[in-house]
Amino acid sequence: MKKVLFVCMGNICRSPSAEAVMNHFIKTEGLTEKISCDSAGTIAYHEGESADERMQEHANKRGYKLTSIARRITVDDLEKFDYIIAMDKSNYQDILNLDTAGNYKHKISMMTDYSSNGYDEVPDPYYGGSEGFELVLDILEDSVKGLITKIKEDAENE
Repeated sequence: MKKVLFVCMGNICRSPSAEAVMNHFIKTEGLTEKISCDSAGTIAYHEGESADERMQEHANKRGYKLTSIARRITVDDLEKFDYIIAMDKSNYQDILNLDTAGNYKHKISMMTDYSSNGYDEVPDPYYGGSEGFELVLDILEDSVKGLITKIKEDAENE
């Protein structure tokens, strides 16, 4: 079982959406016995909260249910997960800073590393309008497809 952790800042918009989109594609492709995922934030400000209501609304329109509860990423997560996926460059750096010994850098990547749409980050929609939430979902849908392809390729090469 390959384990994927999606990480944004507060774990209420982008990373729970990535988790929901990934879970949808895992189910659609019959990979529930091979891939599992979770999400976390680099800060604990929203810990214990559900996903942002606006993000939930936009995700629901596309058939995604955001069920995760916000939590902060831990050092243990670096060991536990096979793929640790940051939503933006700041999150990426925060995750690297958590890996003080440098043992897990090979597991850490950007969500848009798996995208074909030309974005280099998944922008934070929190302070924007509805188009920001839609853009996040567009980027995540594209990137998740690439991520699943990468996980399958890695499994074949093991």
